[in-house]
Amino acid sequence: MRLRPEQLAARLGQDLPPVCLVSGDEPFQLEEAAASVREAAKAAGHTSREVFWAETGFDWPRLAGAADSLSLFAEKRLVELRLPSGKPGAEGGKVLAAWSENPPPDTLLLIIAGKLDKAQQNTKWFKAVDKAGVVVQVWPVEAAALPAWIARRMQARGMQPTPEAVALLAERVEGNLLAADQELEKLRLLTGGGPVDADQVAAAVSDSARYDVFGLVDAALAGDAARAARMLFGLRGEGVAANLVLWALTRELRALAAMSRALAAGQPQAAVFKAHRVWDKRKGPVQAALRRHPARRWQALLWQAGELERVVKGQAPGSPWEELLQLTLKIAGRPLFRAAG
Repeated sequence: MRLRPEQLAARLGQDLPPVCLVSGDEPFQLEEAAASVREAAKAAGHTSREVFWAETGFDWPRLAGAADSLSLFAEKRLVELRLPSGKPGAEGGKVLAAWSENPPPDTLLLIIAGKLDKAQQNTKWFKAVDKAGVVVQVWPVEAAALPAWIARRMQARGMQPTPEAVALLAERVEGNLLAADQELEKLRLLTGGGPVDADQVAAAVSDSARYDVFGLVDAALAGDAARAARMLFGLRGEGVAANLVLWALTRELRALAAMSRALAAGQPQAAVFKAHRVWDKRKGPVQAALRRHPARRWQALLWQAGELERVVKGQAPGSPWEELLQLTLKIAGRPLFRAAG
């Protein structure tokens, strides 16, 4: 039976399947799904846990032997198989198929695998697991779906966030669900639950260098070149990696280029801002930036950021921090050097 991650807890609450497979390449959701299975197994009396790592050279007969052996004290068991590659090979596939077709009593097999491609999903072992138990495949949360994901998890923690609070969190933790979950737990502890607005979110994360990077971006968008330069020098002095600063600037340039094109094509500003999750307190800086440069200029700055990435990686000559200063000041409309003529 194939389930979405959010369906797993309800299924485990009914009865424990003999085999559970969780797979995917998004580590936070993968581990969270596996933890749900472990907790359900423990609640059902599976007090014995044995873990196998199926890497190169793994002894598959050991796993087969675990199916045939009984616990010394007749305990219910959880057998956990880590399969990072998602490919057990011919020998492993036979063992997993045999286990699933004739699961041992009082034993739950939890398989934690990497992303499974179409070929693996068509194998005999995968189909046997799917038929005998539960299969959960996790996928990265896309940017468009992230606000809803955050809102659900905040509500589950007893918080009632405003749309602006959700948008701010989504902007700042995109691509890192572990960081998102940690920030949500921090907010729960700081606020005690209940209503949460964007100001509380900003205050909760203000002590993190990652979020100081977003302050730098907003200063540049607002055209406050002096403040942006001070923040950039401060980040450098604190040991923040140049690639983190470049990531934040590039991410914003990509959004500004897209918004500028949409506005030039006649789309309403309100719709464009909503599509790009521009929350209320950022509308002023973003509007100022969009007035400052036309679409072709944002595209040129985005191209410059791509070239700067090569400098940051050491693939091209130049000083990463000097180039970052140039890019930041250009975004603010105050370049150090202007073209002649």
